[in-house]
Amino acid sequence: MNTKSIILASTSPFRKSLLEKLNINFTCGKPETDETPKLNESPQALVERLAIEKAAAVAKKSPESLVIGSDQVAVCDNEILGKPHTFDNAVNQLTKFSGKTVTFYTGLCVFNSQDNTVKSLVEPFHVHFNTLSQQEIKDYINAEQPLNCAGSFKSEGLGICLFHKLEGDDPNTLIGLPLIKLVQLLKEFNFNVLANQIKK
Repeated sequence: MNTKSIILASTSPFRKSLLEKLNINFTCGKPETDETPKLNESPQALVERLAIEKAAAVAKKSPESLVIGSDQVAVCDNEILGKPHTFDNAVNQLTKFSGKTVTFYTGLCVFNSQDNTVKSLVEPFHVHFNTLSQQEIKDYINAEQPLNCAGSFKSEGLGICLFHKLEGDDPNTLIGLPLIKLVQLLKEFNFNVLANQIKK
């Protein structure tokens, strides 16, 4: 058994529910980080840097912990796409995606607050969109209200009606936390998920 506590450096309910799939004890911490991209920073560099910065921010207040950081962006035609926040912005995003492929890059890191060591990676996931009519787009947004989701859709919900193919190593990546890679990173810090199961 590993005595280090596990902390998820995120207030996202989606990431929390994903980590709960591993059936390990963990707490959540709110990372205070500036998410502004740097000049000429690639999407991959951005999400890896922010995942590390989020974990480091929470690790400062959490000795003897393994802190999980994660960040995600959507990219279409070399443009980084954020959360739409408004109905019209969501319509514009989904109109842009129609018939195209959107790549989601998810940065993931595990930060050991005991000695400030970090292991990090970037996991891609590709979403191939159907050709969408304006009515389909508006019907979808009205139904699911994905205004706080990067890319204007929820893949775990009705968003699947928008796609013709999903391509990636781990479907959890698209929702925001690549669990397959996370299990591997935790193991590198001598935390074995299967050996640390919550007793039912």
